[in-house]
Amino acid sequence: MSQVKEKDTVKVHYTGKLADGQVFDSSEGKDPIEFTLGQGQLIPGFENGLIDMKLNEKKTINIPMTEAYGEPRAELIQEVEKSQLPPEISPEVGMGLVSKGPDGQEMNLLVAEVKDETIVVDGNHPLAGKDLIFDLEVVEIK
Repeated sequence: MSQVKEKDTVKVHYTGKLADGQVFDSSEGKDPIEFTLGQGQLIPGFENGLIDMKLNEKKTINIPMTEAYGEPRAELIQEVEKSQLPPEISPEVGMGLVSKGPDGQEMNLLVAEVKDETIVVDGNHPLAGKDLIFDLEVVEIK
């Protein structure tokens, strides 16, 4: 029976949870995710957890934050003058914003705090600093 190895293309059903059991993402009710191992498309811990799994095998893996989205980085948290925002935006905590850098690259930001004249935005991935748990099921190996 074949097992998942580096450079295989696989289809996987998954449910991603935090340590408290809160589900943050799942393929339940959708098509399984398809990707090729070793191309860096997914977090390292997810790919590593699939190695040696067999077709139709189910497994739960624990991924430490260092193999997921890493530690939150302080340099990605910034205070911005409200005057720099488009006038139609009324910032609220938890609101998502997109910032465009001088090179045209877009960055997703989350409003972390709203003050009188400024807002604090966080460019870290929402799962940075968190250990993750995934329930996996391999449904195809190519």
